This record gives sequence, structure tokens and C-alpha cells, in this order.
Amino acid sequence: MPTACPTHRRREPLDRRAVLQAGAASLFGLGLPGLLAARAASPRRGPAKACIVLFMWGGPAQQDTWDLKPDAPADYRGEFKPIATKVPGVQIGEHLPLLASRMDRLALIRSLTHDDVNHTTATHYQLTGRKLPRPGAQRSEDWPSYGAVLSRFGHGKGPLPAFVSMMPKVPNGAPRFVEESHGQGAGWLGPLHDPMRIDADASLPGYTVGDFALSADVPLVRTEQRRTLLDRLDAQRRALEAHPGVQASDGHYTRAFDLLATRDAAEAFDLSREPAAVRERYGMNIHGQSVLQARRLVERGVPLVTVFWPNDGITNVSVYWDTHSRNFIDLKTRLCPVTDQAFSALLDDLDARGLLDETLVVWTGEMGRTPRVGQAVVGGAGAGKDGRDHWPSVFSAVLAGGGVRGGVVHGSSDRYAAYPATQPTPPADLAATVYHCLGIDPEMTVYDRQGRPATLCEGTPIRAVLR
Repeated sequence: MPTACPTHRRREPLDRRAVLQAGAASLFGLGLPGLLAARAASPRRGPAKACIVLFMWGGPAQQDTWDLKPDAPADYRGEFKPIATKVPGVQIGEHLPLLASRMDRLALIRSLTHDDVNHTTATHYQLTGRKLPRPGAQRSEDWPSYGAVLSRFGHGKGPLPAFVSMMPKVPNGAPRFVEESHGQGAGWLGPLHDPMRIDADASLPGYTVGDFALSADVPLVRTEQRRTLLDRLDAQRRALEAHPGVQASDGHYTRAFDLLATRDAAEAFDLSREPAAVRERYGMNIHGQSVLQARRLVERGVPLVTVFWPNDGITNVSVYWDTHSRNFIDLKTRLCPVTDQAFSALLDDLDARGLLDETLVVWTGEMGRTPRVGQAVVGGAGAGKDGRDHWPSVFSAVLAGGGVRGGVVHGSSDRYAAYPATQPTPPADLAATVYHCLGIDPEMTVYDRQGRPATLCEGTPIRAVLR
């Protein structure tokens, strides 16, 4: 770690394999018991009870989405045109029309900036508000991500985990660099607060999350037999207590069993319960259904869900939002339309359910793209004649929902979308804003597993976007 810095639910039985997998994972501090344990009382509550982070891994091109430059030279402004939004004087890219019509609910930050051109470490900065503690650091040295902090301070309720990370993939898909990225888990807070991870494709008809499929009713005696099996696994855990990852107690195992056996919890992962029209509104694709899954989870008390842009494996030259080639083709066809549909559906759905005022939504990537088409940068991966390379010097993010003022724009970039022109905003300020909305003091002292203190975040909440 760097220095200083009650209702009774009906329980459904589960198969032996489910209990075995949950118990075995727990022995190494990575399973459900660890994820559900050690919730301390939170010092205060903010306007948002939950947060959904829509992480556009790869680095969306700011000048082709949220910050167009129609007066720049052609090789800077690119092929897209700006369109008017619901907020007078604010324009965004033509391939985000649904979000343009909902701009009055969005707070747009156009001056995010840092100096890290590497995907795997820039992600750490954006998801924690802190730079990687040292080159080559292990993930156990990472600063904790938002969800891990919420888990540590007791946010969440019921048997569902406090922190879920959706990293959907497809068979034979693109290189999974997102798996290698830092800042996604609990880091030095310990595996107790790591996220429950979902890799499944939520758009498939047979979508299930691990062994959360509901079992048919069986006699009570079989349920008790499975609880006996859980007790045996607990005995195994006791034998391995000396292992540093083994931190779950008897009560944590009980809660893990409840999660696996309780119908209400299992149903949170059953998207077939959603009306067809709702599912179609989000988009019958991996990202759209993952966003819908996130809504179902926060609706049932999960404090934070991160939805990473999926491992789509569409092309060999442009994957995720990492558009080194085919920048305009892919933004127009496979990137902007999908995020436009899913993000706007989420806003409408949360609003219709009375959840938008208490759910913070964050749309961001880890960096932006080069100002000039075809421009290569030191440390980047180069760019084709129709692509843009990595560019962290200025990029955009969007907030909505709990604690956020809609219809505002914070900061600006220069005429080339190359550097901040006003109000440069480091990721630490974005992190402080997220924590503020969720009722976590960004300047609070937190302690690692060895009891060493550190200041959670050194940023300042962005007052212009707060209600």
C-alpha cells in the first residue's frame, strides 16, 4: 500500500455443485462469503444510495461523442457533426440522439485530464482517483475502487453482495486487456471487499450467473444435508485460517448460503422476468442487457455495479472503444448507437421506478483519443489513417442521477479537443464527486489490513455538477 495516501424469505434448495464452488472459492478469500462480510456502519449517507458505473473501456474519442469541434480543421474535427440537445447552447455528437434529448438530466464534464497513456494503469486512476502506487505494482497494492470502499463501510443490505463487476465476454473474442487493468477491485483493503464478477453474456437466452439458476423444490431434508455440507466446508476453512486470504467467519458462510439459496436473491439475476419491451428498450445485445442487469441489482440493494464495455471481438483492428483504426465506422455502427440506447433506457427506467434521484450513474472511459486523425503518440499503439491513438490530456465523462444537477457542463477543451481550456479536472476530483454523492467523505482516513492509515482521496468534489 502507498503511504498516506426483515422479512422472512423462502429459501430454495441449491445443488451440491453450487455449495461446493461457493465454499471452495471462499477458502481463498475470493468467494461470496468474503464479498458479503465485515460491513461496518457508514458515517453518513449521501443523496445516492447506489451507483452504476458504465465504463467504456478503451478510451472514447471525446471530439466524436461529447465534445465536437466543428470549426477545427478537417483532420481534427473528423467526420461527425454536432446536434442540438435539450439544453440550449449545448451540443453533442450526431450519433447520440437519444442522450441529446435527455441532456437536461446529464452533467457533462469536458475537461478530465491526466498523463497516463496506458490502458491498464489509466483505468486504475479513473476507478480509484489515485495513480498506481508504483510501476509494476501487484493488484494487492492497488488503491480500492469505489465499490470496495462502499463494501468496507457497510453500504448495501440483504444477501446480495455490495459490489458487482460485469465484464461480459464472447467466445474467441478480443484480447481481454480489461482483465489486466488495475483499480477494479479492493486492492489493499483485502479480498474481503473484491467484487462479485459476472462474465456471462446477459443477452443470451440461457443467461445464468454461475450457479444462481433456481432449483426445483426438494424435500427439506435435502436442504439440511446441504447446510451440513456447508458446515464441513467451514471446517476446511478453519484448518486453513493461517492463509492470508482466509478472512470469512461462520456468519459470512451463512450469508453466502442465504445468497445461493434465497429465491429473491437468485431472481435478481433472472432477466427473463423483465417484460420483452423493457429488454428491447435497453438493446438485445451484451452491453444493453448488462446495463439492465445492473438496474435489477441496484433496485434490490446492491450499492455499486460496474458495467465494463464488453469483450465484443467484433474486429481485429478496433476493439472495445480503442479505435486505432475504423474510428468513424465503429463509432457510427457498433459503439455510439449501443451506448446511446442503453444509457438513455437506464435513465428512463430509473426515473419511472423512482430510483433516479437515489442512483448515481457515471459514464466514462480511462482516456480519450488523439486530436488529429491518424496521429501517433509516444507510449500509444499508433493509429491508422482512419483511427485515433491514446490521448489522456483531455477527455469527457458524464454523470446523472443521485446528487447531480442535470443540464450542466463543467470545463471545456481547446479548439482541437487536445487540452483543457478551462477548469482542468483530474480523476481525483471525479472520484471525490462520486464519494460525496454516495455519502463517503473523500478525505476520510482508511486503514489497510495491517492497520496502516491513508487518506481515501485527494480530490475535491466538482461543485458545479452537484445539486
